[in-house]
This record gives sequence, C-alpha cells and structure tokens, in this order.
Amino acid sequence: MAINILMPALSPTMTEGNLAKWHKKVGDRIEPGDVLAEIETDKATMEVEAVDEGTLGKIIVGDGTENVQVNQIIGYILEDGEDASAIVAVAVESPAAAAARIEAAPAQVPATPSGNDDIVITPLARRIAEQAGLNIAEIVGTGARGKITRADVEAAAAGGNTSAPPLAADKGDRVFASPLARRMAGEAGLDLANITGTGPNGRIVKADIDKAKLAPRASPVAVEAPSSYIPASEAYEIVKMSTMRKVIAGRMAHSKSNVPHFYLTVDCEIDELLKVRKALNERGEKAGIKLSVNDFIIRACALALMEVPEANAGFESEGQMRLYSRADISIAVAIKGGLITPIIRGVNEKGLSQISSEMKDLATRAKESKLAPEEYQGGSFSISNLGMFGIKQFDAVINEPQGCILAVGAGERRPVVKNGEIVPATVMSCTLSCDHRVVDGATGALLLSAIKRLIEYPPAMLL
Repeated sequence: MAINILMPALSPTMTEGNLAKWHKKVGDRIEPGDVLAEIETDKATMEVEAVDEGTLGKIIVGDGTENVQVNQIIGYILEDGEDASAIVAVAVESPAAAAARIEAAPAQVPATPSGNDDIVITPLARRIAEQAGLNIAEIVGTGARGKITRADVEAAAAGGNTSAPPLAADKGDRVFASPLARRMAGEAGLDLANITGTGPNGRIVKADIDKAKLAPRASPVAVEAPSSYIPASEAYEIVKMSTMRKVIAGRMAHSKSNVPHFYLTVDCEIDELLKVRKALNERGEKAGIKLSVNDFIIRACALALMEVPEANAGFESEGQMRLYSRADISIAVAIKGGLITPIIRGVNEKGLSQISSEMKDLATRAKESKLAPEEYQGGSFSISNLGMFGIKQFDAVINEPQGCILAVGAGERRPVVKNGEIVPATVMSCTLSCDHRVVDGATGALLLSAIKRLIEYPPAMLL
C-alpha cells in the first residue's frame, strides 16, 4: 500500500504550517534522507527529509499552500512494484476515518534492546541524536511504521513531546488561495469567495485571478447613504493574523496574565564604553571586527548572571524553579511579521568578537527564516534593545519560562551631576523585568547593579 507523506511537527508547539515548495516531482525516486519539501513555520523555513524509499506517486498539497494541519496527508510514496492504484486505495479513506484510525492506533513504544540497532531511525536522525547526547530508545518516532525522523530528534532535543497531535477539524468555508493569488486579488479589488479555483483541491491560483480580472463585472447598485454619521475611527478592515503573530499574541498574553512582573530601571553612562568600542573597532578593522553597543550589553548581562547566579533562573512549575548553570542569552530580533529570539549559548565563556560574529549570523538567518528550532528555543535570559529606534525607556514582557528580560533604550546626551557640577554625558536607560515567583526585588536589584557597573566600566568585561 502507498506510504502517506504527512505534514510534520517541526517543533513541540507546531499545529500547522505552510508548504512552501516541493523539491521532488511526481515520478522522482525517493531515498531516506532526501529533501522532499520546504515547510514554513511561525519562526523559520525548514527542510523535510524522506524517511522511506520508493517513488513519489502523488502530491496532494501543492507549493505555496497555507495553514496545512500537522499530520495531514500532503503526498504519497509508492513502494517498489506499486502503481497508482495503491494511491487510490489509500485516498478513499475519509478524513474522519483517518482521524479515528490514528486515534485508535496503539501508541508507538520504542524498542529497548541491549543496544539501539533494532530501532528504526534515519541515518541523519541517528547522527543528530548522537551529537546531542540523546538516548535513541527514549525518542518516539512519528514516521511511517514508527520510524524516528530528524523532526522527532529535534523535538526531543527541545524537551517536547514528539508524538503527533490529532488531526485538526475541517476548516469549513475557508477559501484556499496561493499567496500570489491573494495579493493579486487584493490589488484588483476581487472577492476570493466569488472565484472558482482550478488548482489542487480547488485552490485559487494566479490563472484564476487573471481570468476573473477579464470577466465583466456587474454594475454597482445605488444604495441610499445612511443618515447616521460613521466616525473615522470605525473605518477599518479585518485582516487575518499570520501564524507568527498568533503565536506571539498567545505567548505574550499568557505571560502578562500569569507572570507577576515587577520592573527596575537604572541609567547607565556609556561614554567609556563608546571609547573602548571605537578603539577595539579601529584595531580589529583589518580582521573585519566591528563591535556594536549591543555586543557589550550581551557580554555584561552574561557576566552579571554569573556574579548573581540566583537571578539566572526560571519558573518550572508549582513548587519548582530552574537554576541555569550558564548564560544562554536570547536576543529579540525584529523580522517581517513579528519577532524571534535567537540564542547565543554560553555567553559567559565567549569574548566580544565571538559574540559579535554569532549575533550577526543569527540575526541574518533569522530575517531569512533559516534558523533551526534549537537556535531560538530555550535560553536563560532575554535582551530587547529598541535604542536604534530612539526609544528612551520601555518595559518588556518576560519570555517564559525565563525569569528576567532587559529592555534597553537609546543612548542620548543628558545633563548629569559630577563632583557637584552639571556636565553632559551619554546616558542609556535599562529596565529589568523580573518574574517575582523566582526573582525577588533585592536579587533583581543586585543583577541590574552588576549590569550597570560592567557597562559603565567595560574594561572589566575584558578580564
């Protein structure tokens, strides 16, 4: 019987994604480890690898399809000796029957022999598991016949449940259209609900929009203007949230509603930091080193967390908390449609040039949606810097389950008092948001004081 290709869960929290592009065509030979397609999640674009061998027999979900539910069939692989009739036999099963079959199926129990040789796992997944120090026998496979795939290993590394979620309910009257078709329809003022799609599964494609634009339109019917005045504040349209925006909305609402935030603010003089930065950049220019103020802030936070380890904490569950042994710093990066927090791990053990290099690489790949899940999931402390936008001071929302986040404002010339005289200085406001369940006011104050001291005397970061 033909093998189902299912929409994979690329992270523990993923429920749906967009099928960006197929890398194989119908009739192509498939080997385990071959890249089948690119999947867009709320955070990144990732490649999906084959776990079975055979021939790509049919593509069900085409390029550019949005909101594909996890575990939905997106294509079929024909095993050796099978033809298209095997696909027909699989395709007649209704979605409801498929959901019932999957729910009723016994849970996949991984084999636990003396070694790992009897466990069915792709070569790539095995290599990643070994590099991550994971016990293969404890990983639940979601591939065909319980095979462990790369996505299963990555989910296990992130600490999530690798079992696939149940099939989602039918979306009902939702209109299926490619992103290009949606944009063209919007520009032409066309209602997608009135257009018949000719793409896969009735999906509206570019050709359908071109045809609709040529079709004659009915003359508008004159409608008497309402007598009541509609204020300008009510002139709006309802737009659909992107997957990323929905995830951000849910996480921030949960954090603000459930985490008891408190805030501490200090002003840091950064004239000395700017001098050190300029000197280091001049010396490292030939080597391509160009440090930013943010690189110094990241380093200062890491060293401060080592100095005040009780602040390097997070809320685990009722009666339990996390105490991190190293400074894994999450840095908020603005990308199209939202933000993401790539992580520089073990910052306390890295110098400024390495921090700068890693930050540039992570930020670039974040904006290209090319980060792997382990590069933005986790972390022990977060930094959000809006200084480049001229923001003087703000309060950031805690990134659960972390216990603290530092909000950094713009450096600006302000009058300060030194030795009884008012003199100009470059001052930057920093606000620390703390989870009062794990970090007390005094602990937060000690951490912020250490950050301020290191920022104001940057040579201490170089020791």
